[in-house]
Amino acid sequence: MMKNRTPKVGRNAPCPCGSTLKYKKCCLNKAKLDPAKLKSVYAKKYQIRLKQPDDIEGIKTAGMIAVDLLYVLESEIKPGITTNDINTLAHEFIVKKGAVPAPLNYKGFPKSVCTSVNETICHGIPGKLQLQSGDIVNVDVTPILNGYYADANKTFLVGETGPKAQKIVRVAQKSLKTGMSMVKPGNTVGDIGWAIQRYAEGEGCSVVREFVGHGVGFDFHEPPQVPHFGTKGEGISLIPGMVFTIEPMINLGKKDLVILEDKWTAVTEDGSLSAQFEQTVLVTENGFESLTPYDL
Repeated sequence: MMKNRTPKVGRNAPCPCGSTLKYKKCCLNKAKLDPAKLKSVYAKKYQIRLKQPDDIEGIKTAGMIAVDLLYVLESEIKPGITTNDINTLAHEFIVKKGAVPAPLNYKGFPKSVCTSVNETICHGIPGKLQLQSGDIVNVDVTPILNGYYADANKTFLVGETGPKAQKIVRVAQKSLKTGMSMVKPGNTVGDIGWAIQRYAEGEGCSVVREFVGHGVGFDFHEPPQVPHFGTKGEGISLIPGMVFTIEPMINLGKKDLVILEDKWTAVTEDGSLSAQFEQTVLVTENGFESLTPYDL
């Protein structure tokens, strides 16, 4: 996930394709350039590298490692397990598959996955913490296989959980599904955030602003940034070949956060529960395909 610094393309702004028309009159609803020209335009204007068929297959293969790992962790996460146990299981699984865990040593991050428990929003560092019945824990995994990155996470219920834990996990899961439903050519990045925000706030929850989804595939974090809040019709227009994550962080209380002294762990300021789900998605000719497909 990335910090939010999102470029905007408003409906009345000049179209990014370089025509003299306004965006709403040109490429908003249907790209009018051939794929080769669009690839060049998006690379130059937004630093977005569109993925070709071979790239997509590479990301998808890495993505299946992520998905298989999440299913393994789901069967292993029970009261009594430590977050470091989760890290060890994940590290060994990824390495056995011939891949590399992207988080390990990324900008100094000391572990192979992020484990975010209860009020932790994201970037929790695995350690001695022992999970208890009633907790929730998000595990964020990013394998690199043959140079391709795929990014996914899920929030798991630990043991017997109460209604608050069940609600925030349900809303976060549905938030991801809602955001993914907006992915198709002609829609915008803003449409994704708008749909998530409308749904989550309608459930009485809040959406974290400071961390967002991001392009992925050739690197851990690429353009575009994908906020989980926003205005319908604004932001970069989606076109086939774009690959990015959608990973809404949803709080049961207020949206505000605090970064702890380790300079990684983000927690809710009010101590409320936070949950997150993430998949890596590809914009296709007719909609989207998840490259880390698990059931929502």
